[in-house]
Amino acid sequence: MSKINEDLAEMKKKLKEYVDKGREVGYREVRQEPMIAVKPDPTRIKPLKRMDKFDGQFLAVDCSTKTLKRANNWGIYLMRAAYVTVKERAVDWDYSERMCTVVGDAQARYGFLQDFRIEMESQVALNLLTQEASKLYYVDGDIRSMYLLLDGGGYFGGERKFRIWLYEKCEKGGINLLAISKNSPSLHDENGRDFIATTYILSPYNEWVYHPVREADKDKSLYGDISIIKLCKDSPRVFRCDLMEYLTNREIIEVLSPLTTVAEDPRCLGYPIALWLAHEFSGSSDSMLLSYHDQIEEALKNAGLLEDLRREELSCSFADELHGIKHPFEWEWIEHV
Repeated sequence: MSKINEDLAEMKKKLKEYVDKGREVGYREVRQEPMIAVKPDPTRIKPLKRMDKFDGQFLAVDCSTKTLKRANNWGIYLMRAAYVTVKERAVDWDYSERMCTVVGDAQARYGFLQDFRIEMESQVALNLLTQEASKLYYVDGDIRSMYLLLDGGGYFGGERKFRIWLYEKCEKGGINLLAISKNSPSLHDENGRDFIATTYILSPYNEWVYHPVREADKDKSLYGDISIIKLCKDSPRVFRCDLMEYLTNREIIEVLSPLTTVAEDPRCLGYPIALWLAHEFSGSSDSMLLSYHDQIEEALKNAGLLEDLRREELSCSFADELHGIKHPFEWEWIEHV
């Protein structure tokens, strides 16, 4: 709660400055992930070894963003980063919450929130690997039995990229660090079609990996080889999976096959259950969001800012009302920051 109190104080400071002085016009553009166009090569498709059991442990982190209040020139958001540890059927989890106030237009806020989210995910993962080290499980003392799964591409350093110190921590410890994307719109074949779908057609195997789509290039912030994985025979889902560069001196099949043991949960067939749980646990209940909303309004009222800001909310919320939306957190934040 102490962090939330600090965040509320920061909110009042930023919004008072906005009410008194307005905002800076224009925004700093955040570069998008570069498009990758590659002609699929069937010889790069290899079968994975389906495993019924793996004695190691899977860690995963994910972060959600919910809009608590917004207008055309500012927004107040709840960021909730959750971690999950999965060992066979044992699951442990926890989360960290922050409130984030951003002044700027929708595109500027979007870029800022993306970077804030990545920072939180990186920090939660690092804390899990350091502060909780005594609780983590290794098979016969082998740290390579531990997997850390991140949501997204394997980009490190700079805006909208995971933090390099997390990569270095995993490299030094020999932890299997993988970045798995729910969606990969930047990957295309040579004709501009979806690379993952095109590769799926070419594969003769039930569980497989295509490696590499592109090799790691730290000069371009890509710290892992890009691969494509299908982890379950009964699922049509195929995902991008980036293997950190320090893992590529090992047999790729050996590194990736253990993922098949956590990809058969019916709730997310074909997708690692640890990442799915992290996504689920990062969500906040409507009652909790309403509680934070009330705290914000009370803080703004005490600061003498509520009525000025409420008028700005009303000037941009009519479309929400037409869609039956009473509170902005009922929208998906990415489309309605």
